[in-house]
Amino acid sequence: MKKSIPFITLCAAAALAACSQEPESDVTDLNAAASQSEADAMAAALDAGDFMDLKLGAKIVGSQGPEVEGALANPEGNFADIRSYVACPAGMDPCDPKTAPEGTVYTYVHVVYPGADNSADSGSGAGNAASDVERATAFKMLRPAHGFTGKAGYSKAEVMSAIGPKADVIITCKDRALVWTVSAGDGGDQWEQAEPVTFYWQSTLPPAGPAVAYAIDANYAEASGPGPYPAETDGVPNSCG
Repeated sequence: MKKSIPFITLCAAAALAACSQEPESDVTDLNAAASQSEADAMAAALDAGDFMDLKLGAKIVGSQGPEVEGALANPEGNFADIRSYVACPAGMDPCDPKTAPEGTVYTYVHVVYPGADNSADSGSGAGNAASDVERATAFKMLRPAHGFTGKAGYSKAEVMSAIGPKADVIITCKDRALVWTVSAGDGGDQWEQAEPVTFYWQSTLPPAGPAVAYAIDANYAEASGPGPYPAETDGVPNSCG
């Protein structure tokens, strides 16, 4: 999204003694640095794409069907639901890695619901010991992003809906894995209970199966869980290092 910039009307010096200024627009910058530490993080950040701009084909149908559902949890309980799938490029249907042409790029999509998705029969739904999440600050991978192409992003509309104009999401690499840091500043609206956000990343490798490879930082704790994950393959680079 574009940065909000005051528009200063330039005036002729001979005609006017002062220049007028129009009020700031409501356009939000989701990647504005508010501190030096944030600026340093942004310097190492990846360009973030918008999930709404993607054009995807069919989903891979694995042992659990076209989508994998689960919970991001730790010994204290469940802190989020996660629903994941992997899609081929637009126009590919079915999406079958066994017959897909060489060079196919697979899009890994993860819809993360802090606390619960209000569904009684999945993940952190009613009766499944869901935590009351007041602040979630990151979604991340716990294992290297094998085959990562350098393309990743999230749903900017969902982040705006969950947090509002002060939202910052910065994507970085750590230990060859991806981290989406979600900042809402101090106080006020946060990424919190039952506010789904969609994250994605792209790989030249198809999933080898579900693995405990994903986590959320919520309520100052880390909770992990399953999602589709590619196996490391010799000779296939990872743009995270």
